[in-house]
Amino acid sequence: MTTDPVSFNDGWKFNKGAVEGAFQQDFDDTLWRDITLPHDWAIEGPFDSSYNARSGGLPFHGIGWYRKKFDMPNSVKGKHVTLHFDGAMNNAKVWLNGKLVGFRPYGYIGFSVDLSPHLNYGGSNVVAVQLAPEDFSSRWYPGAGIYRNTWLEINNEVHVPKWGTFITTPNITENEASVRVLTEVKNIANSDKEVSLQTIIYDPNNKEVANRNSMVQTKQNTTVEAVQTLSVETPMLWDLDKPNLYTAMTIIKFGDTVLDTYKTTFGIRTIAYGADFGFKLNDKNTRFKGVCLHHDLGPLGTAVNKRATERQLEIMQEMGVNAIRTSHNPPSPEQVQLCDQMGLMIQVEAFDVWQMAKVENDYSKHFDKWHEQDLRDMIRSFRNSPSVVMWSIGNEIMEQAHKTKGREIAHKLADICRDEDSSRPVTAGFNYYPAPINNGLAEALDLVGWNYKPRKYEEVVQKHPDWIFYGSETASTVSSRGTYHLPIEKYEKHESLEITSYDFIGPPWAYPPDIEFEALEKTPNNLGEFIWTGFDYLGEPTPYGGKDNSTNGYWNGDWPARSSYFGAVDLCGLPKDRFYLYQSQWTTAPMVHVLPHWNWKGRENEIIPVVSYTNAEEVELFVNGKSFGKKRKGIDKAPVPINFIDWEGGRYEGTFMSPYRLMWEVPYQPGSIEVVAYTNGERVAKKRINTAGEPAKIELIPDRVALHADGQDISFVTVRITDKDGNLCPNADNLVKFSVSDLGTIAAVGNGDPATMAAFQSNRRKAFNGLCMLMVKTTKKSGLITVQATSDSLQTASVSLKVE
Repeated sequence: MTTDPVSFNDGWKFNKGAVEGAFQQDFDDTLWRDITLPHDWAIEGPFDSSYNARSGGLPFHGIGWYRKKFDMPNSVKGKHVTLHFDGAMNNAKVWLNGKLVGFRPYGYIGFSVDLSPHLNYGGSNVVAVQLAPEDFSSRWYPGAGIYRNTWLEINNEVHVPKWGTFITTPNITENEASVRVLTEVKNIANSDKEVSLQTIIYDPNNKEVANRNSMVQTKQNTTVEAVQTLSVETPMLWDLDKPNLYTAMTIIKFGDTVLDTYKTTFGIRTIAYGADFGFKLNDKNTRFKGVCLHHDLGPLGTAVNKRATERQLEIMQEMGVNAIRTSHNPPSPEQVQLCDQMGLMIQVEAFDVWQMAKVENDYSKHFDKWHEQDLRDMIRSFRNSPSVVMWSIGNEIMEQAHKTKGREIAHKLADICRDEDSSRPVTAGFNYYPAPINNGLAEALDLVGWNYKPRKYEEVVQKHPDWIFYGSETASTVSSRGTYHLPIEKYEKHESLEITSYDFIGPPWAYPPDIEFEALEKTPNNLGEFIWTGFDYLGEPTPYGGKDNSTNGYWNGDWPARSSYFGAVDLCGLPKDRFYLYQSQWTTAPMVHVLPHWNWKGRENEIIPVVSYTNAEEVELFVNGKSFGKKRKGIDKAPVPINFIDWEGGRYEGTFMSPYRLMWEVPYQPGSIEVVAYTNGERVAKKRINTAGEPAKIELIPDRVALHADGQDISFVTVRITDKDGNLCPNADNLVKFSVSDLGTIAAVGNGDPATMAAFQSNRRKAFNGLCMLMVKTTKKSGLITVQATSDSLQTASVSLKVE
């Protein structure tokens, strides 16, 4: 019987730098570093201006080697043994016992290598992996190394290959769902064999609900396909609020001998798109409240961690997000699995470039040879996930402006998608207008994505009434958490290397979120939007250093600005004010938010703009207990300065009177500001900010205190600098030192400041605008982890975490 894939992450050796003969089985690696995968070598730093700030200012390029020794018993001889990499960054070469067994240049795609022909059965084996990321290969921080999980798979001669099932639900009613299961059966033996193929479906409560058995005639050294149709009564649908998941268990037998078992998780749901109604999930009109996410995990780097990924998605859901765009590459399997489990829709994106480069060593070097296999493998790996609702073939690709090349490639890629999966639409994100229309790219798509074109939506509807479209990338507002610059004015850069959180600053193509909100209201059948971005990410520190594709080379002119300002939350996952602006539009549970902080020593009696975001009908502001009056959302509009272009000659500047914000002008006096939200005249929410005194103590707030002893679980501990009464000190920058007891380790520290060279892997961190973060990882031992935080002149804080 085939065993389930086994983690191959433990027991690796690592060395940074070119090493002669490191692929040989007898190479001496005793002085190499012991590591456990996943591993991102570049996140260790150091930050240095000799590296490109556009790519995070970290040493991601160069040569890195990984080696692992392992035994393989004689009993495995004759079976099919593969090693699977969920992703390796990049230009991966894999050797087994000195023999080259695999190469894959694209760091974001999963791939397998066949170990069977070169294994020493009954003896020791060595797998060696070389990664060779190049400088100028990415527009953001790509990470480096074997940064995703690895799996050893041992199969009998007849088995279901990797990604060998495809489950669709073509007909669904309240009483019954038709489930179509396509199964590939691979036979690597030298003889034909007739086998039985059984599929058992289990519902979300693990109860068997359908069973089908078929005979399949396999051919030697070939793969055949078998299709079975099963019926599930009273199906429990996968939906955003109830993400029900079914399991299909595939069992292959020869006589009474079980040759293979293969498990597939899937969901029963319908998706529909139309120019006249937008998007429906399970026949319910649903608009995409989406975010674009790059693949790094902030201070943890790109090394995949399931809990860190889950936390990112939890924070996005709290903001009201229902959809993720995996910009601009295939995601980790963990991200998609979590979207399945948590009820988030996902657009899986394949490429940032095609044949025409954006940076000189990007994927364009490999596109011609590898695009078809990479695209097919991406789709096959995620096509059973109910969360996946569309495939994207590209982002802002340069061929948009090409008269013929873009059309040809777009059609070819779209055809590949439909060949692998006709149940989901094909899309792409265009930032030119109307070039992709005139040059035939848009016609290849089922859904047309527009990047930063809110003022073109009505024109698209008028000229192309049958098109289905949406904002594939929107806003690009930039800000630094907790930073406020007065007076409110539009600027390109600030000498502090920070950006105000009044949320209207952006690069030339960017605009405040309010502009997109308005455009979506005017085009009700627009599918929705994916904002740029949900989280800050490493690299691309626009407006500092450079601007998207218009700045080549190194982006180090504003060093040490080295990570993005685009996120609605910062690099550590701490919400910026913009988080609450989106929450006020995307959620229904009563909320209200107020900004800025209320510590303006030296500005007494000066006018401070106070802004509130709410999903209630009206808000009343109190300053030091005195009412400054109620304002009604949508009626009492707030002035927002705008100045942006659409690249086609259009410029929009002046003041946008926003119905999505409320604003009061208040003469500053220390004390407090408080906002109270009302709906139907009833108080439904409130928030208060007090003027803080001098920093006096540290407060530690773990996101979870009960952890798993798996060596991977992480508690994210928010560190607050407060005055003696517990009020956040919004300008505090105290250096905090951490100690963690033996059952835990410090995975990383951070503070959300995009312009600092302080190391992420450290036992200390300065607060940024009153906050920083400690990330504590478990070992494989149970017990209590004690975390302590100290800082000169501040009261010490400690917290205990329970590990089971």
